[in-house]
Amino acid sequence: MNKIRIGVLGDGGWGTTLAVLLANKGYPVTLWGAFENYTKQMAKSRLNPKFLPGITIPKKIEIISDIKSAVADKEFIVLAIPSQYTRSVLKKMQGAFSKDTVFLSVTKGIEISSSMRISEVIHAELGRVRLAVLSGPTIAQEVAKGIPTTAVVASTDIKIRKTIQTVFSTERFRVYTNSDVIGVELGGSLKNVIAIACGVSDGLGFGTNTKAAILTRGLAEISRLGKAMGAKAETFSGISGLGDLVTTCISQQSRNRMVGELLGRGKSLKEIHRHMQMVAEGVPTAKSACALSIKYETEMPITKEVYRLLYQNKSPRQAVKDLMARKSKEE
Repeated sequence: MNKIRIGVLGDGGWGTTLAVLLANKGYPVTLWGAFENYTKQMAKSRLNPKFLPGITIPKKIEIISDIKSAVADKEFIVLAIPSQYTRSVLKKMQGAFSKDTVFLSVTKGIEISSSMRISEVIHAELGRVRLAVLSGPTIAQEVAKGIPTTAVVASTDIKIRKTIQTVFSTERFRVYTNSDVIGVELGGSLKNVIAIACGVSDGLGFGTNTKAAILTRGLAEISRLGKAMGAKAETFSGISGLGDLVTTCISQQSRNRMVGELLGRGKSLKEIHRHMQMVAEGVPTAKSACALSIKYETEMPITKEVYRLLYQNKSPRQAVKDLMARKSKEE
């Protein structure tokens, strides 16, 4: 089993964490980053100070910026690239991998231009490749430090999801399997939008009652859209749904929650982005989610207010007022 060669594309916190986890299990791992100078710095220092500070990268991990070398002769390719850059990276690797290669998307986002889930983007660019997605409440720093964590891998192919479960599972990283690719992807992506709303609540100085309301009604929105798109309702009460939602909404390490908190304190999105090293996927996903809610005729009031905060300069307090003043209804 340990002879499986794995390429991890994306040297952000999550990609680096998974590369370290796999290398520590004995797998030959190549970690690819888009910027040559930074990958050379990482290869020399064995550190990723921008995205995963304090974690040593094992010397056995090859760190490169040549995309075709990163995917050639690999049995598994892990895609940990921000959602809005995934398609352009996929275009660069066409023809460089085997037809038997298994692709694993660990990106939690939706492409703005097409409103496509990342698995759909992969199939659109690479054809009918063998594919799975992995999601869950997986804060990179915690996983890298060996803090007990659960995740879920979804694929329509039972053999693929069971193989990935075996490859990625450790004593501190427990992986479950699921056949609901749509639900697992949507849960991991849409929760980032709700996390921004929870951050806004924090920034405004609101309390636990408010956050509980956002969490529960946010989950209802995610489930409504998911079911309209063909996902299973029960997926959203699982690890990639409720589990990931709670983690992202309450964690002080959550980038999406922090974006919301700064918005709640009166900062503009432009100001916030100026000081961020890493991508907060909820920002572009808010736009994609609104487009999907219109396409599938699904009510998503919290998501729409987050969109207005981000892209229409709406006041956070006015957004709260408008949400609370909506017409009374059954739960």
